[in-house]
Amino acid sequence: MIKTLSFGRTGHESTRVIFGAAGLSNATGDIADSVYSLIESYGINHIDTARSYGDAELLIAPWLKNQRSKFFLASKTLARDSYGARRDLEQSLTRLGTDHLDLLQLHDLVEDGDWQTAHGKSGAVEALLKAREEGLISYIGVTGHGLRIPKMHLKSLERFDFDTVLFPYNPVLLTIDTYRRDAEALIEKCLEKNVAIQTIKSIAWRRYENQDYDQADENQKRVSWYEPLSDESAIKHAVDFILNQPGLFLVAPSDWRQLPKVLAAAASSPAPLDQDLINSDIQRLGIKPLFDGKELEKI
Repeated sequence: MIKTLSFGRTGHESTRVIFGAAGLSNATGDIADSVYSLIESYGINHIDTARSYGDAELLIAPWLKNQRSKFFLASKTLARDSYGARRDLEQSLTRLGTDHLDLLQLHDLVEDGDWQTAHGKSGAVEALLKAREEGLISYIGVTGHGLRIPKMHLKSLERFDFDTVLFPYNPVLLTIDTYRRDAEALIEKCLEKNVAIQTIKSIAWRRYENQDYDQADENQKRVSWYEPLSDESAIKHAVDFILNQPGLFLVAPSDWRQLPKVLAAAASSPAPLDQDLINSDIQRLGIKPLFDGKELEKI
């Protein structure tokens, strides 16, 4: 079983590993059923999905039927205006078959123009506040990708009292000095304000390098936009890296094929952080940052 921790100020005792539903975007019902059996066996009680994740919400809906209270349920909206955010929320509720979300997050809020719109008059934040007053959602969060996002999250927390943040966090990204400093500042601020800290891309290996990769055999086809680690020892080190740090939650990778290894690693006690082992993995496997602030900044 996966250990739990209070999810920030929400008070919910969430499993340290959160199921990330991006991997169900193009999945079949059979795959969704097998994923559900797996996360149930490890006691996962927190699901993170998004309106933009293809059929993920539809595939999750049967999991919630007659057992909605079993899960802390989070979704996301890419809308920056009030109307669009409300539309996405209502569609998510319908597709998930529920009358409320525990958490709704502004998805990938990194561009300054989007940020200004979302926080301005008739912006998405305004819509989420109204939805919270109506009991349609309980908490409001913000997510993002790229090297700029920790600093942007800090800016967002200054403007609005978000309950949660979500951002990329792994050892190879932290070799980028500016990113490490910004991420450390964000974590410090979140711990101070009791904001839940969700990390993504924990087992990211690199961006796909072979443009014809989708033509490979079934076991090698792309499930996510980046290539995850498959080496079990490296996955264990990457998972331990997150779980050794107070207050951090790990959102499981969007490649569901690696989910068994991640959950097995998380279920065992984390080994003491060994930077030499992590550095060895980076060198041995050629692990690369998914973002560089320039050409590789976008997903």
